[in-house]
Amino acid sequence: MSKFEENQPSNDFIYGIWPVNEAVKAMRDIDKVLVQHGLRNPVISETIAELKKLAIPYQFVPVEKLNRVTRKNHQGIIAFLSPVTFSTIEQELPGIYESGEDPFVLILDKITDVRNFGAILRTASCTGVNAVIVPQKGSAMINSDTVKSSAGAIYTLPICRSENLKETIEFLKSCGLRIFAATEKGDGLYFEQQLTGPSAIIMGSEGDGISPEYLKRADVLLKIPMAGSIASLNVSVAAGVLLYEVFRQRMGK
Repeated sequence: MSKFEENQPSNDFIYGIWPVNEAVKAMRDIDKVLVQHGLRNPVISETIAELKKLAIPYQFVPVEKLNRVTRKNHQGIIAFLSPVTFSTIEQELPGIYESGEDPFVLILDKITDVRNFGAILRTASCTGVNAVIVPQKGSAMINSDTVKSSAGAIYTLPICRSENLKETIEFLKSCGLRIFAATEKGDGLYFEQQLTGPSAIIMGSEGDGISPEYLKRADVLLKIPMAGSIASLNVSVAAGVLLYEVFRQRMGK
């Protein structure tokens, strides 16, 4: 049995200097890696260099955080495995156009709750979204809870990582997509806008909404009308409202 096999305690993460190093070199689907602050080890340095090259998120954390994940001998490094293979929108977009479809893309700006994330993916799959874009850092981990919340929809959608969402949004615009952003700051109600054609919708994080730098790059700001004293919807509910409006308009075109 290899070191990798010996130290794989679950389907969600692996730990140990050599197992994680082997997993990265074997290009396993890794969601992110936690590394203990101040650890000095040539194999870990090699692993970090490989993570940078492959654009896999990693974070330096106190040993206490690693201990909360597992009390076994993690040796200062833990890798969380992803149940899906990540892609990039640059890889996916040409195929969408070649299929004769108008691209319909969903951009999630730091959605951190795994159940919200899974629920949004489920709705995205049901409404014909072609690809979902998430930032490389700051998003919910894709784990068993995400899979359950998505009712398996996560396996039907390309999940595209972006190292720089600003550049990704500009790339989409250069490829002919209109960028819509869901925000209470919007001037136009969502159902008054024409949402057909190549398009992308940005949904913001649960606490902070969409980052200002992405809002100013949007072509149209979409507003969902609200009654009563509650200021906003849960992000998965808001996503459902907007995605189904796009779906409705596309069906009727």
